[in-house]
Amino acid sequence: MMVSEANARIHAVATILVVGAGWYWGISRGEWLAVLLAVGMVWLGEGMNSAIEAVVDLVSPGEHPLAGRAKDLAAGAVLCAAVVAGMIGVVVFGGRVGGLLGWW
Repeated sequence: MMVSEANARIHAVATILVVGAGWYWGISRGEWLAVLLAVGMVWLGEGMNSAIEAVVDLVSPGEHPLAGRAKDLAAGAVLCAAVVAGMIGVVVFGGRVGGLLGWW
């Protein structure tokens, strides 16, 4: 998945950064739980998106509106997961990053 999917590479970099930030700041057990669930949710969505795209390509190799819709919906689900993960990241890391940058 990492070789063929550009977004998976982006998610991998984000995962490494978030885990590193968690270790750096020594986040609490509850914060780790939220971060790990968010990361897992995004990776689950990315995997399901890739699987749906592969199946759609198999059964509908040509252009078809329903095939495009299925792919768009799967990609939209990953986007939703990533947005929620980002919001969790803001809750967990926002104050720490703001303090590091001198914002407050």
